[in-house]
Amino acid sequence: MNFLAHALLAGPDNDYRLGGLLGDFVKGPLVSPPTGCNETVLSGIRLHRRIDSFADTHPAFLRSRRRVSVERRRYSGIMIDMFYDHFLAKHWHRYSPTPLEVFSADVYALLARHCLPERLAAILPAMRRENWLTAYRDPLAVVRALDQMARFRLRGEDGLTGAGGELLANAPAFEQDFLAFFPEAVVFAECFRSRQGAGARQGSCRLSHAASG
Repeated sequence: MNFLAHALLAGPDNDYRLGGLLGDFVKGPLVSPPTGCNETVLSGIRLHRRIDSFADTHPAFLRSRRRVSVERRRYSGIMIDMFYDHFLAKHWHRYSPTPLEVFSADVYALLARHCLPERLAAILPAMRRENWLTAYRDPLAVVRALDQMARFRLRGEDGLTGAGGELLANAPAFEQDFLAFFPEAVVFAECFRSRQGAGARQGSCRLSHAASG
């Protein structure tokens, strides 16, 4: 999952959400919270990692990865993360009562209030200026984001350049996979937060997918 999905799946607690957003930038064993963070932030980072593991074994997510062309298959995880953020933005009203524009602004403000890992701090100005989270509604924004990732994050890796074209070419199939996956990801995240005492809806923790444990 990418920024938008992790921010939403972290739930309404700001510390949990901060942890969800930090998940890709904090590496290694989670023995103690990162500097300046508390135990709830640490739980949010753990949730981020559990969601990633859940996605990596979910049939719909795996089906999406198989739809990616063979020449780009090694980047299919990155691609599907971005594609699913597009579909989450497109179907936002199904998953949150808060308008996407308001939710996005709240996320940027949350990040701006904290001392962030260097790599996240470096991209935050562009994230706010270009309003990445809301921009994901437009599939062309995903196309541009993947091309930028190929140039800067992956040092010009040709295999990822043009990867967004696969979203444009096969959007209905990827969308069907997302709609099968995301409601179960919501329940999975609520179950985790409930076990951690973060106020998820009681009685929602019923999920047949094997990764739910």
